[in-house]
Amino acid sequence: MKPIALITGATSGIGAATSRRLASLGYNLIITGRRAERLQQMAEELRNEYAATVLPLCFDVRKREEVEAHLGNLPEDWQQIAVLVNNAGLAAGLDPIQSGDIEDWERMIDTNIKGLLYVTRTISPGMIARKNGHIINIGSIAGKEVYPNGNVYCATKHAVDALSKAMRIDMLPYGIKVTQVCPGAVETEFSLVRFHNDQDRADAVYKGFTPLTGNDIAECIATALTLPENICINDMVVMPRAQASSGNFYKQL
Repeated sequence: MKPIALITGATSGIGAATSRRLASLGYNLIITGRRAERLQQMAEELRNEYAATVLPLCFDVRKREEVEAHLGNLPEDWQQIAVLVNNAGLAAGLDPIQSGDIEDWERMIDTNIKGLLYVTRTISPGMIARKNGHIINIGSIAGKEVYPNGNVYCATKHAVDALSKAMRIDMLPYGIKVTQVCPGAVETEFSLVRFHNDQDRADAVYKGFTPLTGNDIAECIATALTLPENICINDMVVMPRAQASSGNFYKQL
């Protein structure tokens, strides 16, 4: 029987790329997202291109009752999840703390922290019962450093960093691996979402250098999953060659 991977936020960016990469490795996939049409399109692509068996689940990880209803009542043949990729996350706004949009703050906190917790709380007991599994949390360089106007987003990703370390300890007696992958600049819909669909402002973020892609991060995840069984990568910080830290880039403009 093929192993099962659950990927949240699978309709675009890192989540979509990871879905494709894990399908290529022979996983059957549970993919989740809020955009029903894109979710169904992704499911059909995975079935057609990789012959994967796919269960698409449309819900919002910010809503605990939806997480529990969808992931807490999986069909029996989908319950033995081997890999959980907590990918759903976002940045909203780029403002100093004194003028930040509180709705943006709540959206980031609810998705990046509470959504990750709701999903992990629902899935991890099954892994513990089987004494097998691998949890991969998508963090960020913003969880290692802070940068101007990044305040609340950085705080949420610092929380993911702390939770990943704590999960690793909590899961240790059960043989469950926990890996955090922390990308630098990745060109996805990330900046478009951050800047509320301002395409010009989003494009400007990546000018003058070659950023990472969703496929690059998917490859890092695949590496963590295909190492020998006795190896666990706890923490992986991944940068474009042109980026040294959250605010240091070599750009050729």
